[in-house]
Amino acid sequence: MTFSLVARCAQTGMFGVAISSSSPAVAARCSHARAGVGAVATQNVTDPALGPLALDLMAGGLTAVEAIAEVQRRGRFIEYRQVLAVDGQGRTAIHSGANALGIWTQAQAQDVAAGGNLLANDGVPQAMVDAFLASSGHLGDRLIGALRAGLAAGGEAGPVHSAGMMLVHKVSWPVADLRCDWTEDCPIEAVATAWQVYKPQLDAYIQRALDPRVAPSYGVPGDE
Repeated sequence: MTFSLVARCAQTGMFGVAISSSSPAVAARCSHARAGVGAVATQNVTDPALGPLALDLMAGGLTAVEAIAEVQRRGRFIEYRQVLAVDGQGRTAIHSGANALGIWTQAQAQDVAAGGNLLANDGVPQAMVDAFLASSGHLGDRLIGALRAGLAAGGEAGPVHSAGMMLVHKVSWPVADLRCDWTEDCPIEAVATAWQVYKPQLDAYIQRALDPRVAPSYGVPGDE
């Protein structure tokens, strides 16, 4: 009921997660990322605790492969879970439990890993990885493009209703955390529209947090 990817920008070190599902509010449960550490997606009968666990393990010095191996060892009912990770060196790892739902599969390369369950076909994750690798520019643009490619390749077996994209970079909070928690229309396009609005303002929001004295204007009525 979900397809997602985790990725790292090799040029900037930014991490991101992009995800879509037939379930409501998928990004709120399944997207995890930490600046300077990595990104993790937890899905398929989700245990959200596995995301922070994997990030803590990578922050402690484990590679993505080592962290996922430890998640497999520690996780409860791990045979039901699907967990994707990318670390600070762009190494990737995926766990897909034997009890993952429907058609499930995964694909990975340097800097990107994708996976899904209850898919329309087994080519969806590879289509996302291929689209990511063929793209350039801002990580947010590349993630949206890869998510669109997954949908174009078939996406889920049924309609998707929620989606999200999270980006982290240098600071302790997500620099972008855009979600569509439920729609009867395309949630991926809803997130893409939000990204086009948010992207030009991303740096300004960071600067306002770091030092509002030198930040750009706030863009609200009465602000000079």
